Amino acid sequence: MAVHPIRLLGDPVLRMKARRVTRIDDSIRALVRDMIESMYAARGVGIAAPQIGVPLRVIVIGLPDEEPFALVNPEIVKREGQRRVEEGCLSIPGYRAMVPRSVTVVARGLDLQGRMVRIKASAKGGERDALLAQALEHEVDHINGTLYIDHLDSLDELVKIGEEAPELEEEKGR
Repeated sequence: MAVHPIRLLGDPVLRMKARRVTRIDDSIRALVRDMIESMYAARGVGIAAPQIGVPLRVIVIGLPDEEPFALVNPEIVKREGQRRVEEGCLSIPGYRAMVPRSVTVVARGLDLQGRMVRIKASAKGGERDALLAQALEHEVDHINGTLYIDHLDSLDELVKIGEEAPELEEEKGR
């Protein structure tokens, strides 16, 4: 297992639509272990493979006090309602913003044994489910080349939360 550096805003891999995984094998399981290590080292709740430089459709979510899980080739198959939530990203350190997210999401993808799984999470189900719904949307956005700042009308909506936060500029070509 290895901790990989988190790719930051401006890195082209974050804007690529990640490739589908065609076979779940030991290399994918090793990737997931590295993603979990990297996520915890960065104090995150979720991470997508592109955030460690791997353009594959793999995400990991590790809610507080729960075992982390991976989804391979995940997709959001249903969304209901809308809410505004405070959000940040390991790839844009030192900033947060209020972004629109769904109240309820249903995601599906493959587990590490290759079985199709469905996950339903709703803000109506309490704090844990609200965070899970948000994380699912956030991480699936990543594998589609979308960052949470893309849901903002302007980067002026970002709130700097740390002295170490770099100055952000609009990305070229976006």
